[in-house]
Amino acid sequence: MKKVLLFGLGLLSLISCNENDAPKESLHLTGNVKGLSQGKLYIKKIEDTTLITIDSIIIKGASHFETSIPLKNPEVLYLILDRGQTNSIDNNLSFFAEPGDMNIETTLKEFYAAAKITGSKNQELLDEFNGFKSKFNDENLTIIKKRIENATNFNQQRADSIEDAFEKLIKRKYRYTANFAVTHGEYEVAPYLALTEIPDINIAYLDTIAKHMSRQVAASKYGKVLRKHIYDTKKEAIANKK
Repeated sequence: MKKVLLFGLGLLSLISCNENDAPKESLHLTGNVKGLSQGKLYIKKIEDTTLITIDSIIIKGASHFETSIPLKNPEVLYLILDRGQTNSIDNNLSFFAEPGDMNIETTLKEFYAAAKITGSKNQELLDEFNGFKSKFNDENLTIIKKRIENATNFNQQRADSIEDAFEKLIKRKYRYTANFAVTHGEYEVAPYLALTEIPDINIAYLDTIAKHMSRQVAASKYGKVLRKHIYDTKKEAIANKK
């Protein structure tokens, strides 16, 4: 049901730059991976659906790190830990980067789960949204469990009830997401959530989200992509009617 639309802007790579050397439009990122004495960190972004490296940091001895990279507009980046082992979700940490100072504190043992990210209002809002999203995910897992249980001793009435609960859950999630985006239209997280969480919602909801975006957000990376997505969706709908 869900389609993820993520597009990138071109960024130059800098490795462990001093803050004084950083351009005005840049992300100055500091952090600490407690327990990491040797390894490599990569900062990546999604460009044309592919993760590309825009910076790399070598860790030797001290677990703290610092780097600056050009960044004109807020966008989601990825801090990836090279453990020298098979890649897993706990090696990848996404964060909503913003120009200015940001800090990431985490641990080697729980690289993803223990992460605390500060310095980005968009990240704060994304964390808030993800808190509510986790509740929806828990309810969805409960529904999946009921489906499995019903499959072993099938009952049509119970199956219909389960599917009805699932449809209501999806509608509630979509409406909550749309309302969250409308409420926070002055931040880039609004079009980002529209694109990654509810791109296939009724076009009227996407129109409302777009209308509530500030001028700055509308001109941002995700704002532009959302407006194009709305245009393409409407164009496709017209073509299908012919």
